[in-house]
Amino acid sequence: MTSDFDLKMTRRALELASLGIGQVSPNPLVGCVIVDKEGKVVGEGTYIYENVTHAEVIALEQAGERAKGGTAYVSLEPHAHTGRTPPCTDALIKAGIKRVVCPIEDPNPLVSGRGFDVLRQNGIEVVTGILADEAYKLNEKFFVWHRKKRPFVHLKMAVSLDGRISLSRSVSTSLSSERARCRVHELRHEHDAILVGGNTVAVDNPLLTDRSGKPRRRKLVRVILDNNLKIPLESKIVETANEIPTIVISNSANSEKVCKLQEKGIRVFAENAYDLCKVLQILRQLELQSVLVEGGAKIAGSFIDAGLVDKVTFIYSPFIIGGTKAPLAVEGHGADSLANAMMLKDIKIFHYDPDFEVTGYPLNETN
Repeated sequence: MTSDFDLKMTRRALELASLGIGQVSPNPLVGCVIVDKEGKVVGEGTYIYENVTHAEVIALEQAGERAKGGTAYVSLEPHAHTGRTPPCTDALIKAGIKRVVCPIEDPNPLVSGRGFDVLRQNGIEVVTGILADEAYKLNEKFFVWHRKKRPFVHLKMAVSLDGRISLSRSVSTSLSSERARCRVHELRHEHDAILVGGNTVAVDNPLLTDRSGKPRRRKLVRVILDNNLKIPLESKIVETANEIPTIVISNSANSEKVCKLQEKGIRVFAENAYDLCKVLQILRQLELQSVLVEGGAKIAGSFIDAGLVDKVTFIYSPFIIGGTKAPLAVEGHGADSLANAMMLKDIKIFHYDPDFEVTGYPLNETN
């Protein structure tokens, strides 16, 4: 049986988990609330990777003896194996918890279902399914990481109302307002890596950093796909590569420029930049759980054509550019019918006056 109180406490566990955004990858976001027999909150915990201790243990330590006979509300299934820490299931059992309310199973095969089984075997009531969709979306990057064996791919584009990303291919054009740019930095904060093409670097000369001001475990890794090595040696990306981790993926035979980039601190992978499965494999090997793809049009189209986009965010500015020289947001092969076009679900719209954001998920399963 569940109640409004169960809903409220589960939502609080999700809120606590979200405090770890940017600080847990490649692990999941986890929050925990301990409620005693009288229905009073006696402990709360948020998992942070560097702190090692899991959310359940933090909350139980706060609760002390008051946890006995109480309920634990956890945002993700407690683990029952020994990893960087002892099993959280053991801590819950030892504390005398009698009921665990948790939205969803952990997708990690070392955990999935086993934590719940151990709790039930020890006489603890386990309730699942409350706010399951919210819990999944909170940890969507972690779920893709385990289920698809690759980083979560979030495509973000800044566009005019008529879908243009600049005035022309050779002109750097900033479309978004200051408020919308702040939103972009929030998105960057959520991810482990940011990815663009070499032409974007050559034209826009971006810095591609997380300037949200929020804490993060690792610096945002910059990934440049650049078979033609268009990236200028005097660009901001190259000039700051010794301070900010930067990767270039290129199959260019220009060994002289490759050496110059490496001398600047850039890590160069000699692979075809448009073999996107290989690109994501490289990022997975580097334990980068998620990547924010910020363009340009050819890169965006390639990821969509390959069925490798897990989430889409378009930030629209109230301009109508028109003409034939202004590039559209997405190139690639494109869809040959509406039935084969990417359609979004779970769409949300946010306003950042004068701009607005449309975010959704591909209706059909991605690769």
